[in-house]
Amino acid sequence: MRVAIAIDSFKGSLSSSEAGNAVKEAVLRVYNDADVAVVPLADGGEGTTDVFMSYYNAEPVELTVNGPLMKPVKAMYCIINNTAIMEMASASGLTLISPEERNPLHTTTFGVGEMIKDAIIRGCRRFIVGIGGSATNDGGLGMLSALGFEFLDKNNTPVPCSATGLELLSEIRTDNVIPGLKECVFNIACDVKNPLCGNNGCSAVYGPQKGATPDMVEDMDRWMLHFADIVKMHFPASDMNKEGSGAAGGLGFAFSFFLNASLRPGIDIIIEESGIEEIIRTSDIVITGEGRLDSQTVMGKAPIGIAKLAKKYNKKVIAFAGCVSDDAEICNQYGIDAFFPILRNITTLEDALNKDVAYKNLYDTAYQVFRLIKSGE
Repeated sequence: MRVAIAIDSFKGSLSSSEAGNAVKEAVLRVYNDADVAVVPLADGGEGTTDVFMSYYNAEPVELTVNGPLMKPVKAMYCIINNTAIMEMASASGLTLISPEERNPLHTTTFGVGEMIKDAIIRGCRRFIVGIGGSATNDGGLGMLSALGFEFLDKNNTPVPCSATGLELLSEIRTDNVIPGLKECVFNIACDVKNPLCGNNGCSAVYGPQKGATPDMVEDMDRWMLHFADIVKMHFPASDMNKEGSGAAGGLGFAFSFFLNASLRPGIDIIIEESGIEEIIRTSDIVITGEGRLDSQTVMGKAPIGIAKLAKKYNKKVIAFAGCVSDDAEICNQYGIDAFFPILRNITTLEDALNKDVAYKNLYDTAYQVFRLIKSGE
C-alpha cells in the first residue's frame, strides 16, 4: 500500500504537516508496512513559504520591514535556486494588526515592496509570491512605491502609500524604479477572481473584513476606479476587470500591470514546483483535505488541485475536513471520491480547534476509514 497525503492546513488548528502526520499514523496502524508520503501543502496563502522550505530544506531570510501601519515588523521569505518565495501577509497581513487597528484607509503594502527589493539585491530575478491574507486596500501603491515608482498629486507631491493616496493621485513616474526590477519574473499565487472595482471588487467584497464601514467601501471603490483610470494612461494594456485584479486589495492589479506578473492558482504553482506529481503518480490512494469543505473548495483551492492531479493517474481520492457544508457534495464532481468530517461529537468551536483534539479526531477518523479499506480487500 502506497499512500500520498497532501492536506492543506486546518486553519487555527493543525498545520499541513501536522494534519498529514495524523493521517499517516492512522494508516500505519492499519497497514504497518505501508509506504506513506506526507507532502506539506499550501495554496499561496499562509504557510506557502514554510511548505517550500520543507521541500527543499531551505533556510529562511529574515528582515525588518514596514508593516501594514508603517511600524517595523519581522518578515520572512526564502530563496531556492535564486527564486525568492514569499507571502505578502508576512509584511502586510491582517494578522499583524489588532482588530482595533484595522482600517484599510491607512494600511499599506510598502513592506511587500521592501521584501522584493531585498531579494533583488541578493540576486533573485524570479519570484513566487502568495498574496492571501492582506490587511490592505491600497491597489499595490505601497509595494510599488518601495520599488521606486513615484505616485504624485497635482502639486507633484508624493501621495500617501495607502488607499487615501489613490484619491489624490494625478501622475505616475517610473524614472527611479530600482535597478534589476525589469529583469524579474513574478508568479503570483492568487486564488480569487475578483475584479478591481464594483460590487465584486476588492473594496466591496474584502474591505469589511479589513475594518471598512459601508461609507469607507464606497469611498475606496471610487478611489480605486480613479487609480485604474490613471494607470490606464500610463499602461494602456491595463484592465481593471482582469480576473484576480482585486486580490489583496488591488495588489493583483499592481503585479499584473506594473510588474507584468502571471496570476495563477496557488495550488498549481505548488504542484509545478514541488515534485508532488511523481509522488501521486506512484501512489495507490491519495489523501487530501482542509479545515472546511464546501462549494468554495472547488474554486481553485488546494484539495481540488490535488484531486485533479490524482485523477490524471486514475487514483482514488479521500478527503478529510474539520467540517463540511451542505453543499460540499459538489466536491465529488471534482475528483474527491469521498470526504469525511472529523468531528466526533457535539463540541464548542474552541475545543474543535484545539490542536490536540483536532489531531486525535483526524487520526481516529482516518483509522476507521482505512480499516474499511482493508476489510474490502
